[in-house]
Amino acid sequence: MILKRYVLKEHISPFLISLLVVTFVLLIDRVIDLLNIIIEKQLPAGIVLEVFALSLPYMLALSIPMAVLVATILAFGRMSVDREIMAIKSSGINIYKMLSYLMIAAVLLTGLMVYFNHWFLPNTNHKLKNLMLKIAYYKPMTIIEAGEYNNLLDFTVWCREKTETELLDLLIYDRSESRFPRTIYAKSGQVIQMNNGNSMRIILKEGEMQQRNEREQGKYQTTHFDQYIINIRDLGNRTDIFETGYRSDREMTYGQLTETLNARKTELVQKQTEIQNLETRIGSADFADNPYDHQAEQRRLYSMQQVAKNRILELEDSIRALQVEYHKKFALSFAIIIFIMIGVPLGLMTRTSGIGMAFSVSSVIFLVYYVALNMGEQIGDRGGMSPFLAMWLSNIIFFVLACFLIWGSINEKRILDMQVLSWRLKHLKLSKKIAPPDEVVH
Repeated sequence: MILKRYVLKEHISPFLISLLVVTFVLLIDRVIDLLNIIIEKQLPAGIVLEVFALSLPYMLALSIPMAVLVATILAFGRMSVDREIMAIKSSGINIYKMLSYLMIAAVLLTGLMVYFNHWFLPNTNHKLKNLMLKIAYYKPMTIIEAGEYNNLLDFTVWCREKTETELLDLLIYDRSESRFPRTIYAKSGQVIQMNNGNSMRIILKEGEMQQRNEREQGKYQTTHFDQYIINIRDLGNRTDIFETGYRSDREMTYGQLTETLNARKTELVQKQTEIQNLETRIGSADFADNPYDHQAEQRRLYSMQQVAKNRILELEDSIRALQVEYHKKFALSFAIIIFIMIGVPLGLMTRTSGIGMAFSVSSVIFLVYYVALNMGEQIGDRGGMSPFLAMWLSNIIFFVLACFLIWGSINEKRILDMQVLSWRLKHLKLSKKIAPPDEVVH
């Protein structure tokens, strides 16, 4: 009982440290991605913090399984280096019988991650997407690029050059008041933001406006002006978070995923039945007395059939994507148990107490796992493999690897003995003639 609690206790500090380190690394990567947007949009500190706060759950979904792997390798590596494992074995205790508390903690953490991945994470992903959409239109002046056509609601703006507050040599297509767009030329224009960035005023100077006469076709009206003001309202640039009706598969909770899956499957059955009925109608249609009506009806039925077939292809793709996401969230959660099964023998067989070595080994393992998981997701989305197998194959392979490593550790196999390697590097000239001393080997 005491040893079981001790083993579990030895994982707490390494887990928390590893979680902080891994999350910080992912956070730095996120900072690099967002740095251009932050500088370009000159976002307030509150919005920047909100972006990172909503990005944190996605990082935790990856950093928690990896932190578990690092902590397990580090804890058992330290116990092996400090001869604690040898003392336990000398007492006739099987090291793997002391893992019951650790595995209970792993199962509880897996359950927590299932809830996290299926309920909490989708909602934060949804809010983050909406916030990023808002940021894209925050401070409209920053989205007007010189030499490009920039769409702002009913206006398309082009300019040859721009400064912080002025646009030079402007061309604007105004579709706000007529079914025929007005074309506006101006030598310069000043941009003013209003209503907390939700509206924009462009003050044009020295230009002309060409407009087609709606009543008399072929006639155009040209108006010259020294100053002309365009108001663009309701840009949607307030960065308050709102809920939109549409959610991608990564933004759906467990209930939304299952509900959408059931609805897609029901519609798929309906479309398949519709195609069968259309095939029956095509085969039984008889308009011998009026060949023209017969051909028109056949074309109509074939067109309806093709539309139904195209919809079936869309539904099948959608169902596969939803099923892949459903299994992915479970597979990533259960990776915690797999990583503990891998980490225990790796810690015993590498015999290292340094976080650098543990982090390096864990990074390689997790990178391979994550790449395999993403490849499985792509294959599953394309229909090359069943969604279940595409997402769980990585776990199955790593489970087999874990069993092999456990067998190796039981039989006292060592992948890389850092103590022996360190001794050989220090005694490079003598290492070929003299064997490492017993206190280093054991």
